[in-house]
Amino acid sequence: MTPAELLLRKAEDRSAVFGIVGLGYVGLPLGMEMVRAGYRVLGFDVKQAAVDALNEGRSHIQDVSSAAVAAAVQAGKFEATSDLTRLSEPDAIAICVPTPLSKTKDPDVSYVLAATESVKRTLRRGQLVVLESTTYPGTTRELLLPALAGTGLTVGEDFFLAFSPERVDPGNPKWHTRNTPKVVGGITPACLQVTVALYRHAIETLVSVSSTEAAELVKILENTFRSVNIGLVNEMAIVCDKLGVDVWEVIDAAATKPFGFMKFTPGPGLGGHCIPIDPHYLAWKMRALNYKTRFIEIAGEVNSEMPVFWVGKVMDRLNDRGRALRGSRILVLGVAYKRDIDDVRESPALDIIRLLERQGAKVSYHDPHVARIKDDGIELASVPFSADCIGAADCVVIVTDHSSVDYAVVARHARAIVDTRRAIKPQREGS
Repeated sequence: MTPAELLLRKAEDRSAVFGIVGLGYVGLPLGMEMVRAGYRVLGFDVKQAAVDALNEGRSHIQDVSSAAVAAAVQAGKFEATSDLTRLSEPDAIAICVPTPLSKTKDPDVSYVLAATESVKRTLRRGQLVVLESTTYPGTTRELLLPALAGTGLTVGEDFFLAFSPERVDPGNPKWHTRNTPKVVGGITPACLQVTVALYRHAIETLVSVSSTEAAELVKILENTFRSVNIGLVNEMAIVCDKLGVDVWEVIDAAATKPFGFMKFTPGPGLGGHCIPIDPHYLAWKMRALNYKTRFIEIAGEVNSEMPVFWVGKVMDRLNDRGRALRGSRILVLGVAYKRDIDDVRESPALDIIRLLERQGAKVSYHDPHVARIKDDGIELASVPFSADCIGAADCVVIVTDHSSVDYAVVARHARAIVDTRRAIKPQREGS
């Protein structure tokens, strides 16, 4: 029996052991779906505290319940470890590590390279390796393949290599790992075949593409599309402000068109682990090919400048009341990068706080999901939400519109409000 035939059989009877490198927002939900599909999962993470907590049945990811982790551990279907020498045990290994940007906006693939080196040291005949970390087109073939082929094993025959981008949307109550269609591209047809066979029991819909490069570019396109369109409506917010027009009224009216328009809304900027970062991977790759990705760069400029725009609106509101920003008490509502999650990665709220503090404002924040911030010069704890707290601030800035916050209380008690999310709906004539 060939290695491919053996993997196909193990996929069918669920005897395959599935390994996951990186047990964060991507890896842990994927691991729980693999458990649910009947596989035994061995998870790897360099953070010993996270490993220990998971083995005790405690989840550190908002979208994965501790009950689900505890049940998987007790059933003998899930184990976490920091011992990377055990990477020889799984039949399939999904690499789900971060791919941040450097300070110069270049791709930082050091985590991917480190994970690949660990897999290489234990790679055996018959294993599948799937990169899920978002990266630039060519990464799987140009970085992972030479490293793994350096063991003397032949891709598509002795071992298998594929790319399948994560599409996690933290906090989304409707779309999660299992029911979000999953794109898969293999280095060879055999690589694609075994990847689909192993994933299809855990993921409802698989979308096969012709190459790893196509799969890599799919994820970049998805988030570039969002970045560019958010940049457009953010610029429209500035245009409407200068014209004295309500941008949300304009967008709501435009959205009544049943074709040719997709609704995006403005905000304080971009945050999270995907949209602010992924387009820069493509821009970097294209610079190496002597091509300038103009839409990506313009959208990035507009989106990155939105915190400055909103701090300017805070100054305007205070000026209306005869106050300077310096010395004023500013309450920021919401610091997570999006509604109803606890993730502050790349959150525009952090930029807004820094800008306010540099101008001499006394900044506090409330976020029901984020108890404390410690990030590059910011060290704050969430204050309680109350009418007194709202009323004590010279200006309240709504940055993240968490659904559990009572915005009616904000509207009644705030002295001044800057609402970057339209959390407080205006009353219009005739409504």
